[in-house]
Amino acid sequence: MSGAALADPYPVLADLRAEGPLVPSDGVLLATTRESCDAVLRDRRLGRIFAPRQPEAEWETFNWLHADSVLDSEPPKHTRLRRLVAAAFGRGHVARLAPRIQALCDELLEPAGPALGDGTWDVVTSYAEPLPVLVIAELLDWPVADRHLLRPWSQAIVKMYELAPTEEQQQEARKAASEFAEYVAALADSRVGGDGEDLLSDLVRVRDGSDRLSRTELVATVVLLLNAGHEASVNGFGNGLASLLAAPGQQAAARDAVQDPAQAALLVEEMLRHDPPLQYFERTATQDVELLGRTVHEGERVAALLGAAAHDPAAYDDPDTFRSARTGPPHLGFGAGIHFCLGAPLARLELQTSISTLLGRTSHLEVVSQVRRPTFVLRGYESLVLADA
Repeated sequence: MSGAALADPYPVLADLRAEGPLVPSDGVLLATTRESCDAVLRDRRLGRIFAPRQPEAEWETFNWLHADSVLDSEPPKHTRLRRLVAAAFGRGHVARLAPRIQALCDELLEPAGPALGDGTWDVVTSYAEPLPVLVIAELLDWPVADRHLLRPWSQAIVKMYELAPTEEQQQEARKAASEFAEYVAALADSRVGGDGEDLLSDLVRVRDGSDRLSRTELVATVVLLLNAGHEASVNGFGNGLASLLAAPGQQAAARDAVQDPAQAALLVEEMLRHDPPLQYFERTATQDVELLGRTVHEGERVAALLGAAAHDPAAYDDPDTFRSARTGPPHLGFGAGIHFCLGAPLARLELQTSISTLLGRTSHLEVVSQVRRPTFVLRGYESLVLADA
């Protein structure tokens, strides 16, 4: 958590990787290679076990928002929740959003021209941040007048995923969780019995036989969609664009690549691999597990260091170098195994559309200034000011 490590964690992660694929540190076993991270994410004996925060009376809403989400549950509950949520998601929602995502990118870039010429346009605050929030809002048919509430609520909650949140951040997270849950519950109630074509309406209606999402499960699902969905997109775009612009010769290659959907898709995967938006994902052994020749004892925590996996030279040739047309093993940015991200297709569509549109509207982008967020688990930029040379 030192300043230097937050600015560039990859030398630190390389040193850890040199110690071995599984490295004990402060009561957590750290997976440092792509192989070991993949094994941690896929082994179903390593569960995503949510530990309720104490005192529970103060954390009640925050706790059930996580305990009743597909991300923080394990089979059989996870199997049931994922089946129901996937059924709602599978009704063409991502495909129907494609034209709207393109239109949103065009709208957000429209006022950028003069600011890009002056070198005062912040691609994070003016483009990367609003786009996924607007997309999720479209997906859920969130009231336009209240869309400004989504980003602050989400940012307050996800600060709890860092390794050492402050007392002030904890208070803000409890408040945001309560307000967010109350709003979603009321919005879901308003969709009952309706014939809306948005995802929230489908989540209200979804059934598998006699089974359906409970009220808290539905609310938790919607909150997770926003928190996980847009944070990954914001940070994945900012990190990936900064990596692209810093790599000699790659901007010109990327401008050619985005003309071909297959090459544009490779560019997006490299943006997500080179500087992952999620760096740390923790699991807990539900029984004694043999993992890469080491015994992980029941109750022991294991964390996949996804940035270390992404820069593993055993998996990727010259991994520290950004290559817009890189091929090879898939990155682990969306997870693996039963917790693989349900929203990955939407995130990929957003990123491919947004980077293609930005590069198509500009000539040669240069970074004027940049400010990193002071976080490790969710890695991203507060600000990335660009100029079009």
